[in-house]
Amino acid sequence: LVRLVESGGGSVQAGGSLRLSCAVSGSTDSGAYIGWFRQLPGKGREGVATFNTVGSRTQYGDSVRGRFTISRDSATNTVFLHMNSLKPEDTAMYYCATGVRPLIPLDSRWYNIWGQGTQVTVSS
Repeated sequence: LVRLVESGGGSVQAGGSLRLSCAVSGSTDSGAYIGWFRQLPGKGREGVATFNTVGSRTQYGDSVRGRFTISRDSATNTVFLHMNSLKPEDTAMYYCATGVRPLIPLDSRWYNIWGQGTQVTVSS
């Protein structure tokens, strides 16, 4: 059974940086994607960044492309989200998730295992 645990959230001023971590325990299936999503209260989950565990192909949401980077440390089985040039509109709960062969990698509906989330707050 795969388990995901996020950490690294916090409060930062606009223009600052944060690095989120997702510790992955258990073995993911062949063809699995691991991704970061974010959610505001009362809103749906927005795809932020994902990658394919086979081939490491990455995808980014339009609102974060060029500012955020997803990476993986295979030795520790940890997935990172490096967030730079943060904006107040990046404020949200950030979740790590995994799904097998999602038809649309940035669509949260294709992911079935989720972490508990970590809060990111960006002040102006």
